[in-house]
Amino acid sequence: MAARKRPASGNSLKDVLAWLEAHGTQKVRDGMARYGIPNTHAFGISVGALRAYAKQLGQDHTLALGLWRSGWYEARLLAAFVGDPAALDVRLMNTWAKDFDNWAVCDTVCFALFDRTPLAWGRLEPWSGARAEFHKRAAFALLWSLSVHDKGAEDERFLEHFPLIEAGAADERDYVKKGVDMALRAIGKRSPPLHAAALELAARLRESESPSAAWIGRSVQRELSKMRPRASKKQSQKARR
Repeated sequence: MAARKRPASGNSLKDVLAWLEAHGTQKVRDGMARYGIPNTHAFGISVGALRAYAKQLGQDHTLALGLWRSGWYEARLLAAFVGDPAALDVRLMNTWAKDFDNWAVCDTVCFALFDRTPLAWGRLEPWSGARAEFHKRAAFALLWSLSVHDKGAEDERFLEHFPLIEAGAADERDYVKKGVDMALRAIGKRSPPLHAAALELAARLRESESPSAAWIGRSVQRELSKMRPRASKKQSQKARR
């Protein structure tokens, strides 16, 4: 996965936080609660506006670190958009993952930053055993993201992580359950072999005594049964050999 290359912003943390404060609205803050996002430490800025602002700032990992430390909701989303994947290390990824306190920050960091480093694959197993709800969700949000963005990954790499999915499916906490569900559904859309494997696992989960696992099994079966993924160009070439 190629890292994004953009010029450093040169903007100070103070200036960026001032911009965030100036552009927040009560309307957006009020709407956050409807999506299960805490708004007690939020300015009230839409994700679209943050993405547009991030393009103006450019890639700036030093700024990203400061934004994260500020603790503001929008600042942490912005940190994901301006951070440099090449500057990540395991210690920083673990620290940020432990800080996750809502699904929006968790998923945004995984989809916009963490999945762009080769270190991502090594975080799946340890995070899947985390005790905190959103720290654990991060394992499955990241696996979900890799299934969408890591175009070069072989099917076997996803199949290796099916035991993590099966174990995580038994977690009854809502945000872990939904993270596992989305990861398995996304993997099942990647290729015909993964589609079949995901349906097989879903059938097993559906028969589980765990209400969460059974719910995931039904959800995955319901969606994947409606579609049949097309083989990738790489898979088609292999089939012709």
